[in-house]
Amino acid sequence: MPRALVLATGNPGKLAELLRGLEPLSREGIIELLTPSSFPSVPFPPETGSSYRENATAKAQWWACRTGRLALADDSGLEVAWLAGAPGVHSDSWAGPGASSMDKNRRLLEALHGAADRRAVFRCCLALAWPDGRLCHFEGACEGTITERARGRNGFGYDPLFQVLAPGRTLAELDPEDKDRLSHRGRALGALRRLLESEPEAIEGTRGCG
Repeated sequence: MPRALVLATGNPGKLAELLRGLEPLSREGIIELLTPSSFPSVPFPPETGSSYRENATAKAQWWACRTGRLALADDSGLEVAWLAGAPGVHSDSWAGPGASSMDKNRRLLEALHGAADRRAVFRCCLALAWPDGRLCHFEGACEGTITERARGRNGFGYDPLFQVLAPGRTLAELDPEDKDRLSHRGRALGALRRLLESEPEAIEGTRGCG
């Protein structure tokens, strides 16, 4: 019987990528994917950590504790060299409360006006939490540059401004399959998927993992 796994995010874009990335495990009967909509009485926790790992861990443990099920949470961010690593862990709130993706992209372009160095990296940390407190972490990164204008219609957030070093297109210009292969979140999910495909018993928490 597959182990129920709660995908602990309220971000529609992230949720779509998590569902897509873990669908092979669901199809193989290793896990049963659940979303927060299955638990309407559980609120989303505040994000107060100082690192991606802290935030991902807190969210995963929050949902595992309140649902009694295995929970997977993501925290990710964009680190720009010219901005000394900002917006980083504050990527979602950097442009202000309730800012849209367009607002965030506008602020980023304004901050990089005239910048001589537009290198950037997207980072992701996934935390897998069991109700008894056990934890695993999986990380991924994607290097690129910030373009001078938005390009592409896919993805969400800063995707239209983040050009992947190879193949030289923004994340928003990639089709979902290519984005899943190249992106920070796709790489973190790949590490999780490889573990559970090779050692399905790891989902029961009977051995350590990354």
